[in-house]
Amino acid sequence: MALFARLLRNFVFDTAAPRVRWSRCVSRNTSTFNVCVVGSGPAGFYTAYKLLKDNPDVKVDIYEKLPVPFGLVRYGVAPDHPDVKNVINQFTELAHSGRCTFVGNISIGTQLTVDDLKHYYNAIVMAYGAKEERKLGIPGEDLPGVYSARAFVGWYNGLPEEKNLHPDLSGERAVIFGQGNVAVDVARILLTPVELLKNTDICAHALNTLAQSKIRRVDIVGRRGPLQVAFTIKELRELTKLPGCFPSLDPSDFDGIQPKLSGKVPRPRKRITELMINAANKEIINTEGLKEWTLTFLRSPVELLSSTDGTVSSVKLEKNRIEDRNGVPCAIGTGEMETRDCDVVFCSIGYKGVPVDNSVPFDSDKGIIPNKDGRVLNNEGEHIPGLYCSGWVKRGPTGVIVNTMNDAFATAHLILMDFNDGKLPVAEYSGEATKKLLPSIKGLDPITFSQWEKIDHLEQQRGNELGKPREKVISVEEMVTVATTE
Repeated sequence: MALFARLLRNFVFDTAAPRVRWSRCVSRNTSTFNVCVVGSGPAGFYTAYKLLKDNPDVKVDIYEKLPVPFGLVRYGVAPDHPDVKNVINQFTELAHSGRCTFVGNISIGTQLTVDDLKHYYNAIVMAYGAKEERKLGIPGEDLPGVYSARAFVGWYNGLPEEKNLHPDLSGERAVIFGQGNVAVDVARILLTPVELLKNTDICAHALNTLAQSKIRRVDIVGRRGPLQVAFTIKELRELTKLPGCFPSLDPSDFDGIQPKLSGKVPRPRKRITELMINAANKEIINTEGLKEWTLTFLRSPVELLSSTDGTVSSVKLEKNRIEDRNGVPCAIGTGEMETRDCDVVFCSIGYKGVPVDNSVPFDSDKGIIPNKDGRVLNNEGEHIPGLYCSGWVKRGPTGVIVNTMNDAFATAHLILMDFNDGKLPVAEYSGEATKKLLPSIKGLDPITFSQWEKIDHLEQQRGNELGKPREKVISVEEMVTVATTE
């Protein structure tokens, strides 16, 4: 986070001192060109941020399906990581700049199409993220008691579509498939004492469920080995320091790994591995009354099995070995199986994007919009003029917010290059979407940033009454009511 903060300070938004002025423009009889960004998460806001900072002639409208902005910062960041959410302050400053307009409660692809937008914008940036979780593809995946980690994270963070998840935490043993940061977040939330969570912005319904949780052991299962875990050291260190909880790692899992760390292993990987080894060798004198977590390596789920009542009760795992294939360590099944009991399962094996508009090409296998460095490509591999993508829907769901920031800046830079080279298409009604397009379509109820701030104020007010930063509104209908009531 220290590096992230330094990067932000290097990009202070300043409309009075633009860095770049462009000599050519595609819009008619004006030096201004207009950009539409679809998605108000980090990718969307950072794309807008870079555009506005580097060119004084740009105006940006950011469209969002929900009435509230900030995407994964609001609904994906764990409630006990408030420092990560500080980027909202920069995004809010941007929205108040006068050249950036937030348009919430509008679904692109259904209420409005990209073809509709092309009449009003010189460039359109798809930055709506990766909202679908990848499936295990094994028998029993749909059993009661098996949950998507994405859905669980959305549930405790107040994502409206997950408000009725109602996870069953009445058993003692939880298994999480996947060894990325989301998996570790889920484990930490399951194991953190409620007394520590109640002062965060976790939703009240989640806090109540977690207060009654009987989970005592969490097993985080990965198909590859210790040198291939995808979580970062910050998340792992937080697990090792959880009060009332201890690590239960098998020291034999790390046999032969220590010598490899003296070779050409990147420093972050070396630090993570050493921390796991220390946790595995830590002597715990008395574990009575403590919760525990463990990391299981080289295992792939083959089948989820049910008990007599139809709920998940165990998982069949295949043991793997690591095989190097063209420099990539791959998990290869050995055919040897084992079965482990469990009471609840969370699947956290990655996200993928989904198509939202028929006029925008989409690679269903990769879960991204086909592109070259952010320029959207058609079926012939040619750039579609004026159409771009940014963030997870551009490169896949990898990295943290700072990676998304750099990626968004790169896309914005390409847009400005194309503008400078006269390659952006001329829009028939450039800059008039919020004045002409939206009012012309019946049934639209767009929410402005100032209206979102009414919701924000109410959430903080409710939170203050509960001794926490905010209590989120979790109903879209209530959001709209609060936003539009004078």
